Parts: sequence; C-alpha cells; structure tokens
Amino acid sequence: MIGIATTTGWLLLAVVIAATGVWGALALSISGPQPEALRTLLAAAFALASVAVLVAIVLNRRRWRALSAWLVLFLGVLAWWATLRPSNDRDWLPNVARLPWASVDGNIVTVHNIRNFTYRSENDFTPAWYDKSYDLSKLEGIDVIAVYWMGPDIAHVFVSFAFAGGDHLAMSIETRTEKGEGYSTVKGFFRQYELYYVVADERDVIGLRTNYRRDPPEDVYIYRVKSTPEGRQRFFLEYINQINSLKDKPEFYNSLTTNCTTNIWVNSRVNPGHLPLSWKLLASGHVPEYLFENGRLIDGGLPFSDLQRRAHVNAQAKASGIVANFSQRIRQPD
Repeated sequence: MIGIATTTGWLLLAVVIAATGVWGALALSISGPQPEALRTLLAAAFALASVAVLVAIVLNRRRWRALSAWLVLFLGVLAWWATLRPSNDRDWLPNVARLPWASVDGNIVTVHNIRNFTYRSENDFTPAWYDKSYDLSKLEGIDVIAVYWMGPDIAHVFVSFAFAGGDHLAMSIETRTEKGEGYSTVKGFFRQYELYYVVADERDVIGLRTNYRRDPPEDVYIYRVKSTPEGRQRFFLEYINQINSLKDKPEFYNSLTTNCTTNIWVNSRVNPGHLPLSWKLLASGHVPEYLFENGRLIDGGLPFSDLQRRAHVNAQAKASGIVANFSQRIRQPD
C-alpha cells in the first residue's frame, strides 16, 4: 500500500510539473523580456528543464535533486511574473485612448469620456468623446447585449443602462490594446492586455457591430433584464466604482477570470440573489439562455427561441442607420 501511495504521489506531482511547465514556457514566450530571440530561448530552456525533471521522476533517477533544481527555476519564473505590472501609460489605439471616469453628487452621476465615434468603416472613423450627467432616479432599465461572430457558444456580452427620455449608456468590458497590438485569446491569459471599460453611446458600441463590422459580420441581440429601481442603481454605481478604480489603479485582463462576462457577474454581486457561477457564463454565448432559465429576463411569456428572434437588432440598425434616435429605432419590432 505504501508503494502504491508513493507511486501515485509521484505521478500526481508529474502532472503538476507538466502543467506548470507548459504554463511557464508559454508565459515566457509571450510575455518574456525583449528581444523575441531571448523570449524564445528562455521559454525553450524552461520547457527542457520541465521535461528533464519529468524524465527523472519516471526513471527514478536523482528525483529529489532534479526536483529541487526545477523548483528553484520555477520560483525564478514566478518572481519574474510578479514584476509584470499593468499600466495606464502606453501608446494606445485611438478607440481606447481615453479612460472613462465619473463623479457622483447625490443622485447625479457625471460620466466623462463617453465614446461616440463616427464610423465610415470598422477601421476608418472620426474619434469623438463627450461628458454627460445622468440622474439615478431616472434609471429605468438594464439591457444585456450579446454579440455573436463565431457560432452560438461564444459571444461578447455587455450591458446598457436605460434612462428616462430615451438615453442609453453602454458599458462594455474589453481589452485595452496598444498600437500595433492585436487581440489573442491565448495572450489574454498572460498579462498582455489591460482591462478596459468601454463607456459608450449605443450609436458607437452597437452601431459599430451591426452596421460596420464585416470580417466577420456580427449579430447583436438585446435583452431587457428584470430589475428593481434599487437593484439597477446599485449595479450602475458598481460599474462607476470599477471605471474609477481602473483610472487610479489599472488591472490586467484575463481571458478566463477577468473578462467581459465574468466581470459582469462579479459586478452583479452587489445585489442579493445574484446567480451562481455556471459554465454558461464561461461559454458566454449561453448567457442570455442562462438568464432566461433563471427568470431574469423580461420575456412576455415567450419561449426563449421566440424571445431570441425578437432580440436580434441587426435589421433595424441597418434600416435606420446611425441616427440620433438609434437606440429607440433598434428596439422597435422589425
């Protein structure tokens, strides 16, 4: 029995070393020091060291010596990893160049740097930003927007806050990318991007996706969430707290733990009865279905398939164009 337990222990340790070896090699190859040749060399060296200690474990040759040497190396990688720090001071792409922030005076919340670009195509636009004050007592609803471009399982999900008089303020949790930098899901695991809240006019953040994205095209669905006045206000103020926090203390985006969907779920915890974590939050395309199943959407008694068809707004957006009353037009039945 002791022999079996010892063997099992070594096998479990080998699995841990293999997993951390892959993580360390990827971290060094993606986020390691410049130049690229040095990153590649360090990643290869760590990968080879991980393989060497696995061989020592399997062959039962100098296990402890090999393990000790590998642990010293791994601690060195962790020490380097801890030196990576997020920053607000980089050469940002124009669409994320300004950080949103807000001031709160009683019920009046003044939001600064709301994005409202004029697009001629996805990559040809005129930047524009504005400030606007919102009265919390006039916050009438919360919409969840799901954007699909690669099948039913993956979506970009964000929220929009509806105020009396037809005002809508959208907040989309994304990556803050630098000039010359593209998005990669894999890189998103390795401290390559800062976390960014796009605070935008719906003519920008929705209109871009319905009317200008072509490669690939995107389908946009808008669902109204059941909420109370107090719950809406708490949720909105939590978003305000987050954008102000990021202005003072930047954070890294993470493709799994700190992304568009998980952060919405985290922000929702300010309200009692928030939904438990589910695989449908990680497979973000299923978020609307998850909300529907838990009675969190205003559905008019419709089955989800019918509600989903009504929530699709691309046709209305293309028919109306990017007009002043865009938010109202896209919410009209087609």
